[in-house]
Amino acid sequence: DVQLVESGGGSVETGGSLRLSCAASGNFNNYGCMAWFRQVPGKEREGVAAIDKHGITNYADPVKGRFTISKDTAKNTLYLQMNNLKPEDTAMYYCAADTVNLQLARHYRYWGQGTQVTVS
Repeated sequence: DVQLVESGGGSVETGGSLRLSCAASGNFNNYGCMAWFRQVPGKEREGVAAIDKHGITNYADPVKGRFTISKDTAKNTLYLQMNNLKPEDTAMYYCAADTVNLQLARHYRYWGQGTQVTVS
């Protein structure tokens, strides 16, 4: 059974930085794509950044130039470095994985429980 566990969320001031981590079970190389999504109450979950098994990355326009997605295959861990944070980045952030290269599409098979990021 695949498990994804996020950590690293918290409260920061505008312009600050956070690094989210997602520890994944199973063989990392089996995942065709992994991604970070975010959601605020009352809105749909939106894709933030994705990285495929070849390390090719894809970002949503609002975070380009500020967020960086990366992975450490040896540690089975996905990261999201978030710099120059803005209040509109406030959301619950979720890690997702699938064997298919879904990029920022929402129908990933595996999801974590989320970690809250608050920017004030």
